[in-house]
Amino acid sequence: MPRNPSTSKIDWWDEAFRPVDPPQTPLLRSTMLYLIAYDISSPRRLQKVAKTCEDFGARVQYSLFECRLNPDHFQELWSRLNDLIDPEEDRIVSYRLDTDNAAKTLTAGTMHVTTPVVCYLV
Repeated sequence: MPRNPSTSKIDWWDEAFRPVDPPQTPLLRSTMLYLIAYDISSPRRLQKVAKTCEDFGARVQYSLFECRLNPDHFQELWSRLNDLIDPEEDRIVSYRLDTDNAAKTLTAGTMHVTTPVVCYLV
């Protein structure tokens, strides 16, 4: 879809991050919605943590990611994040939501980002 320069940020944001219906297939029911949040003191580590989270989920706030993962993939993500942080200076936290509660998520407003979000659909 070509980008229209006159399109507002909200339009492209809504287009890129449409609400997702809860998974219905038995395979996807084995996944959980994990919310990953972090406070990282070093800009270099911050960049690495954000990139790792991007590999597993979608950014919904500057330091908050939604990741729909099965337990094995979550353990891989958590292990990688723990390897990146300095436990004396940084903090990561994960909250797990089951499919029923994830479907009840409420949002309001919008997030304005300083760099455009690029989304590839395969």
